[in-house]
Amino acid sequence: MSNDKAIQWKELLKRRVASSKKVEKTEEEKKEEEIRLFTKYYSEWKGGEKRDSTYKNIPRFYYRLPAEDEVLLQKLREESRAVFLQRKSRELLDNEELQNLWFLLDKHQVLPMTGEEATINYDSFLKVGEKAGAKCKQFFTARVYAKLLNGDPYGRISIMQFFNYVMRKVWLHQTRIGLSLYDVAGQGYLRESDLENYILELIPTLPQLDGLEKSFYSFYVCTAVRKFFFFLDPLRTGKIKIQDILACSFLDDLLELRDEELSKESQESNWFSAPSALRVYGQYLNLDKDHNGMLSKEELSRYGTGTLTDVFLDRVYQECLTYDGEMDYKTYLDFVLALENRKEPAALQYIFKLLDMENKGYLNVFALNYFFRAIQEQMKLHGQEPVSFQDVKDEIFDMVKPKDPYKITLQDLVTSSQGDTVSSILIDLNGFWTYENREVLVANDNDSSTDLDDT
Repeated sequence: MSNDKAIQWKELLKRRVASSKKVEKTEEEKKEEEIRLFTKYYSEWKGGEKRDSTYKNIPRFYYRLPAEDEVLLQKLREESRAVFLQRKSRELLDNEELQNLWFLLDKHQVLPMTGEEATINYDSFLKVGEKAGAKCKQFFTARVYAKLLNGDPYGRISIMQFFNYVMRKVWLHQTRIGLSLYDVAGQGYLRESDLENYILELIPTLPQLDGLEKSFYSFYVCTAVRKFFFFLDPLRTGKIKIQDILACSFLDDLLELRDEELSKESQESNWFSAPSALRVYGQYLNLDKDHNGMLSKEELSRYGTGTLTDVFLDRVYQECLTYDGEMDYKTYLDFVLALENRKEPAALQYIFKLLDMENKGYLNVFALNYFFRAIQEQMKLHGQEPVSFQDVKDEIFDMVKPKDPYKITLQDLVTSSQGDTVSSILIDLNGFWTYENREVLVANDNDSSTDLDDT
């Protein structure tokens, strides 16, 4: 009996040794087995087998972007995007179709006229929609009609307002398609180089820029692009959504230069006009005394009226991008945009970052005192009696009315609409003097207007 047991144990040991000698799985096979088992047990744990069968019918909604080395996939994606944009472009109304729409609207106007404006009621509106064709169908809806109602006693809308609405929509779609052609990544945003290419190719279509020399094109493009990125990319990500470009007024200002009869006043107030771009670049060249193409702190100190404080300029060179302690044209443009648009949140964000020395996210009494001391020193240099900081501090807190009575945040400055005044008081002697003498200046303006009225 004991011999039988020994034989059994021998057999068992032989089998065990034989099974252990089997070929081991490769790392890849082990990984596949691990994934299979994980998927199996995870599905059982989540009750995957009991789920509704419709889950299997959900279409794929995520497609990864092709990698740089996947040339064929990249080409396929570019071609498909180009075909898509061409199809969208064909769906837009062309000039002939717009003229036909205007003719139909004019033909179906409903009397009596409101002043000099032709109007149309809802029934006629729908009739025009049926005759105008498939491309116009999206405009002839109850929602659009209701948007344009403006208190007419007969419930009609202005034909001109409706036509302008259609024109604006068509223009927006055309511009969206035009900008998308420069969207190399195909993600709905433009990088700095993309926008530079768009504006560079736009220059020949803008009659107001005909006088620009080609050697100045690169500086003009840089000047134009900086405004978009300064205001639309506050986090400095290096890209702007196409949707944001369309929503702001900058593109309107740029395309306004198509008007050959644009007034001199309009050109001077338009950042994108040739006179404005030449003015900004000319100022930069005038400040650059050593002609090295960069601005030192001493050179920048003569900016504007030359009354910016040294303390503020120190902060500019500490926080902004410089090269061996000197500022290039692009950084200078950000500086100019901030100081010329101090009421805008993006400009206040730029200045606030400079005032917030300790990066605390707020300005306390110490920070205000630090910057205002430089104003007091400048006043002494000009032979003026320095104003008490306590009085200025109280006025600033009264103007801003911050949520925390001891701290002023960026949001407090924006909400109070006093950010431009506060920043001027702290960084610029001329700005402080203007604020301090505001009542006298207003009285002088009133006297001047009275004298003009008398004459």
